[in-house]
Amino acid sequence: MDRVGFVKKLDEKLKMIRTENDYTQDKMAEILGMSKKTLVQIEKGRSTLGWTGAVALCTIFKDSEILQMTFGGQPQDIILTLAFNGYENNYEKTMGGKVWWKDVESKGVYRIQQNLISQHYRILDGEDRRISSSFDYDYIRKRLQEI
Repeated sequence: MDRVGFVKKLDEKLKMIRTENDYTQDKMAEILGMSKKTLVQIEKGRSTLGWTGAVALCTIFKDSEILQMTFGGQPQDIILTLAFNGYENNYEKTMGGKVWWKDVESKGVYRIQQNLISQHYRILDGEDRRISSSFDYDYIRKRLQEI
């Protein structure tokens, strides 16, 4: 997945997220900081949220079940992976991949997992803290070997 694919998925889910939260088009447009006309055009497939709008949507509606089902968990992980090549943060604790992840490879207490929906990879330590994430499997394998 790249930024274009990410934004396209969100364009397609915008109306469902609005409906999930029981918002009118007017209210949703206000929340996202756009005109109702723009929102309608996006919902009809004639316009797009763009990267910034997609990030805003995911940030504001981070607890949306539709977003979680679309991306296999919190979309913020994918946003950071797309924004930075080979994203590494402050070793954020995860749930350990109980729902949307499969183990791919391990080395000691570290393991590579792949998201079943978005297909991106991450390295977790023995306490299920995220060490690194990327869509590039070769990069993730290299990082695992460096640990």
